[in-house]
Amino acid sequence: MTSREGQSQSRLTQGELKVFAYERVIDDICNMNWINLTQEDLINVAWVYYYFSVQFRENLEVARNLYPDDDRLRQLDQGERDTDNLSPWPGVAAIGERMNHDEFMRRTLTLTTISESRRRDLAALGQDYLTKIRAMEDDSRASAIASYEDGGLERVFRAILKAPHWSNPLLQAFRHFLAEHIRFDSDPEQGHGALCRHLTPDDRVHALWAEFRQMLVRAAPRLTGGLNYLNYYWISKMSKSATQIASI
Repeated sequence: MTSREGQSQSRLTQGELKVFAYERVIDDICNMNWINLTQEDLINVAWVYYYFSVQFRENLEVARNLYPDDDRLRQLDQGERDTDNLSPWPGVAAIGERMNHDEFMRRTLTLTTISESRRRDLAALGQDYLTKIRAMEDDSRASAIASYEDGGLERVFRAILKAPHWSNPLLQAFRHFLAEHIRFDSDPEQGHGALCRHLTPDDRVHALWAEFRQMLVRAAPRLTGGLNYLNYYWISKMSKSATQIASI
């Protein structure tokens, strides 16, 4: 039984047959145009995924603070923060080196140089995303962990791995990150999903997934057949400014 099936079975046990809105967002992400991404597109995805990994760690910290005596969340924490389960990797982690998973991603981004203007624009996308997530309610952020670990991210990671270009050091490390997380999450009884399934995500987590989808598309508009990245980004900024002026 897959972790996705385990999640559905858990809902059936609780008498909940509803398909939540966030699950449709996961479907949308998985059905995007991953197989036609260029290497540049995929590097952009890796960059903004770093910011997702930051919010994942912060949300896990929120959950630990909300439920300090939850032993299952403590076990999950041990697999996500201050851990050597992604080590070693050339240029990122030494043998047995312990680190948070977002630190692994931060170091991964240093393996391939991109232009300063592109780096600034991707960082702006990521910081905008983090600002929105940090403004959300703590219980929503905590329950989002279960939606990520109990099948959601596993599906997204498998979709990302359909992309064809993984030949440079940054992308090889990113692929390692994705493949290992699929392994961590895929066991329905012993995997990471089983450790947080009791948080029972619902429509409260839709906004977190929607912001993730928007960040991915803004970084790599080819995912939906859109404009190139820089044009999309600056048109979006100009449109937002015009709306603000019109509302004055």
